[in-house]
Amino acid sequence: MANKTNIRTASASISIPKLRSEFKDRVIAPGDPDYDKARTVFYGGVDKHPAVIIKVADTNDVVRVVNLARESGLELAVRSGGHSTAGHSVSEGGIVLDLSNMKGLEIDTESRTAWAETGLTAGELTTALGAHGLAVGFGDTGSVGIGGITLGGGVGYLVRKYGLTIDNLLAAEVVTADGQIRHVDEQTHPDLFWAIRGGGGNFGVVTRFKFRLHKVPSVVGGMLILPATPEKIAGFIAESEAAPEELSGIGNVMTAPPMPFLPAEVHGKLIIMALLVYAGEAEAGERALAPFRALATPYADMLKPMTYPEIYPPEEGAGEYHPVAASLTMFVDRVDRSVAETIVDHLHSSSASMAVAQLRVLGGALARVPVDATAFAHRNSKIMVNIAALYEKPEDKATHEAWVADFASALRQSDKGAYVNFLAEEGEERIHAAYPGATWDRLAEVKARYDPTNLFHLNQNIQPVSA
Repeated sequence: MANKTNIRTASASISIPKLRSEFKDRVIAPGDPDYDKARTVFYGGVDKHPAVIIKVADTNDVVRVVNLARESGLELAVRSGGHSTAGHSVSEGGIVLDLSNMKGLEIDTESRTAWAETGLTAGELTTALGAHGLAVGFGDTGSVGIGGITLGGGVGYLVRKYGLTIDNLLAAEVVTADGQIRHVDEQTHPDLFWAIRGGGGNFGVVTRFKFRLHKVPSVVGGMLILPATPEKIAGFIAESEAAPEELSGIGNVMTAPPMPFLPAEVHGKLIIMALLVYAGEAEAGERALAPFRALATPYADMLKPMTYPEIYPPEEGAGEYHPVAASLTMFVDRVDRSVAETIVDHLHSSSASMAVAQLRVLGGALARVPVDATAFAHRNSKIMVNIAALYEKPEDKATHEAWVADFASALRQSDKGAYVNFLAEEGEERIHAAYPGATWDRLAEVKARYDPTNLFHLNQNIQPVSA
């Protein structure tokens, strides 16, 4: 009943027939056949009912929707790929500005730059750039929209060689809360350009990004599955830290699911499912990957020379997969044998259908950018850890959240930071962990300048504060 009441109240502020006339077939409202599909986001457990979903066609459409939200007072959700961990891609009783139809792309191979619209996914853009032997790094999932991952920082398979996604952002087109279209770069609105490089969706709707591209004609990479003992986990981290910067990777310590390429006797055992990419020549890549293969006899070795876009395999059935998880992101300074024992012990103690500790060694190009150069404030962080417990029964939520909290407490070291793109609904203290100290203060000032009424608040929100 509450959902219907919210929608009826919202509908009094807007006219669906008028919106259908203005935006033609790009308006989806309650009762439409595709409404439930359009309001569904990637993560499960999110069941919000917006008053209207508008699939914008261009920047002018974005301006109209932003003005509509401001004038009607309805809550505004902005959706690029719909992968917000906290479910910010959809609103209860508000307006969803859906960018998924905006897939324009202009590639300049001579200058190695590209203007990309925000409806593109990481996989779509990577594939298009790969046809020219070029790349910009995003994350580890191809179906993620480039909007959210870029605005939060962008930690992926090229991070040690070429930095975060934002380190390769040259300019952007932003629609701010006043409905103005602003071109931002180092010279024009430099404060806003600083803020959108890590500050999330707090400052407006980015409709286009201009990226610096890199020559990545081929890589050596893929999946390597190893047994997960404390010695092997610590060894994996040590080899990742010692590896050349061309190599970036992820170590998922988890219980082996019944994957067809794993022997049956491995199913249910603790494994390191490593996803590794060496951005360089094949021979050098094989040398860089050899120490990982030497850690133990692999259960599966799928490392091979490939084009970079192949690192994003086709996600069959991705639209039907909506995982529900308790999760937490954090940074640690080290993963030695003692820390690895803690990881193993906690994973064994979980009752979740799948429990994971994801480890990412950072450094390299990411760490050479000054801490205050962008709103991503964790340049000196050594290792990112993401803890997750996937489950099916809603009544088990508290149990798995308690397990995650206990696990994180056991792992906590000197680095108290958090990566904003992996935050769920965890409260203001955790948002401050993503934007510590002077970074928070500067972001709040920029927020006050460009969004003084906090129109853009469905995000890891930064309250506007006057300088």
